[in-house]
Amino acid sequence: MARLIYSMITSLDGYVADDSGAFEWAAPDEQVHAFVNDLERPIGTYLYGRRMYETMQYWEGEGAERESPVSLDFRQLWQAADKIVYSSSLKAVTTNRTRLARKFDPDEIRELKRTSDQDISVGGPALAAHAIRAGLVDEYHLFVNPIVVGGGNQAIPDGVRIALELADERRFRGGVVYLRYVQPG
Repeated sequence: MARLIYSMITSLDGYVADDSGAFEWAAPDEQVHAFVNDLERPIGTYLYGRRMYETMQYWEGEGAERESPVSLDFRQLWQAADKIVYSSSLKAVTTNRTRLARKFDPDEIRELKRTSDQDISVGGPALAAHAIRAGLVDEYHLFVNPIVVGGGNQAIPDGVRIALELADERRFRGGVVYLRYVQPG
């Protein structure tokens, strides 16, 4: 059975983007990016909302000749995985190994978890909120950045209460802290 993992880069005050939508402060350095790559290796399917998908499309586009070895590694990992994009407004998907779904269905995700050999990642706080509220997320991988942005797009939705256990942690030289939380039991 696959795990559903929510992995997100956040500010210290829990936002993935500030109130103007900016998130350049969240760009990982090479050390953090290499660590993220290692976490992504077991992922077989990415679940995205429209906005996160539009951001991640970069990894299928051109520009590989200008990328570092760490970025090239991530590009290959991302391209090798399946992707499901949840959107009622997107006309079509343009990346390989990608299908479009109009509505997030918790029962379909439960079945995907049950039948998948590889883990599943839910990306983007809006889509993750649906998975969190449905009790589908098995692990939370948070990369907390040493910045307070004061408002914006929250990493974790309001109105949920989930007891978690800290399973792993790591501090990086740039001040980023990785926290891995799991459902108890």
